[in-house]
Amino acid sequence: MIPITDTISIQESELSESFVRASGPGGQNVNKVSSAVQLRFDARHSPSLPNDVAVRLMRIAGKRLTKEGVIVIVAQQHRTQERNREDARERLFDMIRQAAVRPTPRRPTKVPKAQRRERLETKKHRSGIKTLRRSKPGWD
Repeated sequence: MIPITDTISIQESELSESFVRASGPGGQNVNKVSSAVQLRFDARHSPSLPNDVAVRLMRIAGKRLTKEGVIVIVAQQHRTQERNREDARERLFDMIRQAAVRPTPRRPTKVPKAQRRERLETKKHRSGIKTLRRSKPGWD
């Protein structure tokens, strides 16, 4: 079990890792060593995540989410396979921690009466100024 928050922990068997060759420049080992990591986590069918956390996690995942509800994280920043593996796991765990925080609902507020009255008075004042501009002076 991998603890993520106080209430959420994930089993090691829920994570699937595959190692591929990293793209970009890399010197002599670029065509020999598979140092990049593809970490897969099935968020939709995970028994470890509560339903509301899973829904928020899939929303946070964005383009990393497949149609089947699997989150795919690719890590290839570091030169070693082990550091890329740790990086991918930490990024997944950060996403889960972020999804575990329940958003506070917005409470609609009323506009105070004094503010409404002030707004209407300002509108009347501006209207009066424009009315005075429109009226033509009487020369006769």
